[in-house]
Amino acid sequence: MRLLPPTNNSDPVGYFLGSVNELFEYAMQDVSASDMVEITFQNPVNKNDKPIGISFRRKVQLSGEVNWSVFEKVSQSNSRFNAFDTLVVTVHSVKMSVVFGYGIKIMRRTLSVMAHLKKRIVEVKVVENCLAHALMIAIAKVDNDANYKAYSQGWKILPVDRDLLETTGIDLASGGEIPKLARFHEHFSEYMIVVYQGLRCDNIIFEGRVESVKRLNLLYDEVEWHCHVITNLTGAMANPYACKACNKSCRIVITLICDLTCSDFMTNTPCAFSEVRISCDECNRHFRCRKCFDNLKQSTAKRK
Repeated sequence: MRLLPPTNNSDPVGYFLGSVNELFEYAMQDVSASDMVEITFQNPVNKNDKPIGISFRRKVQLSGEVNWSVFEKVSQSNSRFNAFDTLVVTVHSVKMSVVFGYGIKIMRRTLSVMAHLKKRIVEVKVVENCLAHALMIAIAKVDNDANYKAYSQGWKILPVDRDLLETTGIDLASGGEIPKLARFHEHFSEYMIVVYQGLRCDNIIFEGRVESVKRLNLLYDEVEWHCHVITNLTGAMANPYACKACNKSCRIVITLICDLTCSDFMTNTPCAFSEVRISCDECNRHFRCRKCFDNLKQSTAKRK
């Protein structure tokens, strides 16, 4: 690369420092903040001179002051290194392990790799209509369909996908956007469709609010633009407990404070999503769902 000359009214030193910082940002755009980075510069005109640069350090430790200090040392030497010479920039980066509590080292992996490794995630291998494919696998899992194993392995499911798209009139050629998810949710009104964008319980991009115990958990990979199926939420999220009402996870159930816990019977059921509450003429209370109302009528004399 070659730096363009500054304008007449600009500060040459500030211009040069800003150009070098922009160069660093471009060269390290795919490097994570915790990775180790080494950068070297070399002027091809002076082949006898050794390259100059910055030794290995974390990306977050590279700043404009650090970069400028390297060029200051060069400018004070006898080497010829002009600002407008052609520069050969070499960037070496090393991926580092990231430590998350309990002393466990977890390597940084993409969602596509995690979907392949985790047993609680069914990897959808088809490229076209992956959203319809994932929905039919999830429905077969929830309904204990005898064809679930065949569907998860890619057998017998293509005609089912075509029938679904023809029935709903949904075209997935350009992908499965949120409006199309909403149309699928209207078609499968007896199921609650929840789409996660990562392996965290609160990382939800779509949640169909319906009073149903049949929950379809999908995993969306925004890098590959692909959908997979989560068959077990706690296993996929690597947490012993995941609350389906407030979408929080924890290692010990008693430590969870759910904001959507039913105020009448202290249970976190999907009734928290009910928009219309059922009123009781006898106690003047309003219940979130029919189940809570029926529990009231079955209460013993002690609970009144």
